[in-house]
Amino acid sequence: MTDGSLMHVRRLMAVLMLAGFGLLAPRLARAQETGIAVGQQAPPALVETPEGAKLDLGKYVGKSPVVFQFWAVWCSNCKALEPQMRAAQTKYGKRVRFVGVAVGVNQSAALARRYATKHQLPFEVLYDKSGDAAEKYDVPATSYIVVVNRAGKVVYTGVGADQNIDAAVRKAL
Repeated sequence: MTDGSLMHVRRLMAVLMLAGFGLLAPRLARAQETGIAVGQQAPPALVETPEGAKLDLGKYVGKSPVVFQFWAVWCSNCKALEPQMRAAQTKYGKRVRFVGVAVGVNQSAALARRYATKHQLPFEVLYDKSGDAAEKYDVPATSYIVVVNRAGKVVYTGVGADQNIDAAVRKAL
C-alpha cells in the first residue's frame, strides 16, 4: 500500500468513526456536500471481485446507468438502505447496473461475500481492498451512493439511511 493510500484509509476510518458516533450525521445526511461532485465524469478505480481478481470500476461506466453503493457489513445505514436498493433493482434492473463496493475497513472480501449471499443483496459485490475506489470517489462514509448516467456523468450522490434511491436512479435514465 502506498503512503497516499494508507493516509486515505486512515482518513476514511476517522470519518467512519465520527459518523458512527453521530458527530457528523447532520452534515453527512445531506446529499452533495461531500464526495465526488455531481456532473463529474465517473473515474476508473481498481477493486477486486470477492474471489480476488482485479477489476476496474470504469468497465461499468458509459454503457448503461450504474448505481454504486459503498457499504460495509457492519454499517447500520447500509442495512437500512437494503429494502430501497432491492426495490430499485427490481424496478430498474434491466436498464441500470447495481454495484456494491465493500470498503476494506474492518471487513474482508470473504466476509462481504458471505453477508451478501446470506442477505441476498441486490447488487454485484466488489471489494475495495486497497481503498482506490474510496479515494477516487471521495467516499465520506459507508452507505454512500453514487449514481452515474449512461454518458458516465455523476448525477447523484448521497450518504445515510434517508436517501430516495428511486428518485436518484430516475436522474440517470
